[in-house]
Amino acid sequence: MKITLDYNNMMSDYIGNYGIKIEDITALKPQIEAAISAMKSKRPGMAWRDLPFNQAEVVKDIKAYAAAVKNNFDAFIVLGIGGSALGPLSVQQAINNPYYNELPREKRNGYPKFYVIDNVDPERLANLFSVVEPEKCLFNVITKSGSTSETMSQFMIIKELLDKKLGSGAKDHIVCTTDSKTGNLIKIAGHEGYKTFYIPAEVGGRFSELTPVGLLPAAFAGIDIEAMLKGAAGMDEICSNDDMEKNPAYMYAILNYAAMRQGKNICVMMPYADSLKYMADWYAQLWAESLGKKYDRNGNEVWAGSTPVKSLGVTDQHSQVQLYTEGPFDKIIVLVGVQNYRETVTIPKLYSDLPSLGFLGGVTQNKLIQTEMMATEYALLKSGKPNMTITIPEVNENTVGQFLYFLEMATAFTGELLNINAFDQPGVEEGKNATYAMFGRPGYEEKKRELDSRPAKNEKYIIL
Repeated sequence: MKITLDYNNMMSDYIGNYGIKIEDITALKPQIEAAISAMKSKRPGMAWRDLPFNQAEVVKDIKAYAAAVKNNFDAFIVLGIGGSALGPLSVQQAINNPYYNELPREKRNGYPKFYVIDNVDPERLANLFSVVEPEKCLFNVITKSGSTSETMSQFMIIKELLDKKLGSGAKDHIVCTTDSKTGNLIKIAGHEGYKTFYIPAEVGGRFSELTPVGLLPAAFAGIDIEAMLKGAAGMDEICSNDDMEKNPAYMYAILNYAAMRQGKNICVMMPYADSLKYMADWYAQLWAESLGKKYDRNGNEVWAGSTPVKSLGVTDQHSQVQLYTEGPFDKIIVLVGVQNYRETVTIPKLYSDLPSLGFLGGVTQNKLIQTEMMATEYALLKSGKPNMTITIPEVNENTVGQFLYFLEMATAFTGELLNINAFDQPGVEEGKNATYAMFGRPGYEEKKRELDSRPAKNEKYIIL
């Protein structure tokens, strides 16, 4: 079972003037060849590409730990932000029942409830404590640096709560995922005696879902993490093919790059499955943070990137597709379909005397959602709007591993085509540093002076 990419509707011979011509791709041959060469020569520095192959002992440790302690807790709660939250959330949503936490424990195969807390809105944490008792929960603190303000603020609040309620027993209610050598959290974990899993030093946050960042939460939700890694390994083989016509990740990247050169700087991902809804959220971070760069590798200002938009079929056929079909030619649409849904629901044969309803009788919702996706594809085709379709045979651990790895490879290859560093995030760091400065964190005095010298706001432009 492997995912497929259909890009017919990206091409000009299908959608007309706003499509990509074969000659457009041919003209990119020097950039494509350079990018292929770079992906091979730089592989030793792309540690995330080895994750499907080098984690047997890590997986063994995770599975043993989950099996040993899962019955001790009512809930497993992820404290993280960015990839540390979006990855675990997207996989949980993809594999498990969408009403997972409302199922009785036996229908969760004995696993605890699952929550992800990824923001510092004070209402969020307060509301969590209205549905769980902290002393009955296991909190997974995920931050590589151990200085992520959002995650560490959550941790400090919860640590104090647990210490007051449990004393020395509090340490068994916190498990850390962090760097093995550097940062605040590894020091704290060692001092407090917390169980700890490690993020490889060379793997960045948005590429970390196949490390303990994602594997540990998945294991505590009863998800087969070995099957995820096996799916990713299979996709690595496919995506190591130098022939772009046989490499879906390379072709996805090339089409996006060609579209960007035409001024189409918006990429909509629209899965036709509720289970994949948060995959679009995870993809949005991966794509935006990796490719949105002011400078290329030569130091030139390029202001590169394309804007990812998350959508959901068929829900957003009733909110966004009007724009996609009749709006400006500034975007491409990526439809994500499922060949075999895990459930089949048949619409009863009612109201046969009403033609506008009777035609649905006896039809499965499976057929309905797939037909609606094809209808959207046709509407986009008719409007001449570039679109392509990724088809997932069935949503399971193996195909989810494939999908994650496919998108990571496509993102990295797009970065090579753009000649930018897809693995840093200086724009994010600027906001972090400004926050530290405003709170008076030592070492950020110069940034504080810079902030204090910014222009005062003009009351003229404030409406009271």
